[in-house]
Amino acid sequence: MPDRPSRPKDANKLAKLIVDIATGEVDESESNEDTGKNPAAVALGKLGGQKGGEARARTLTPERRAEIARSAAQKRWSSSRND
Repeated sequence: MPDRPSRPKDANKLAKLIVDIATGEVDESESNEDTGKNPAAVALGKLGGQKGGEARARTLTPERRAEIARSAAQKRWSSSRND
């Protein structure tokens, strides 16, 4: 997902932000609001997320991987028949 600044959901706040960016009062990169998250924790979470799938794939046996795939296929097909 691309890193974009979040925009206000309120139409009036969004309009003011657009005017401020257009007039140069606010730099577009500075326009995103503080999310209140610890930047170190965010970086650590991203790091773990990037490693997770690959590490799990290495530890799964081919039999377990097939079992997971079979279960997923059954779930997909059972939900589509009930619609």
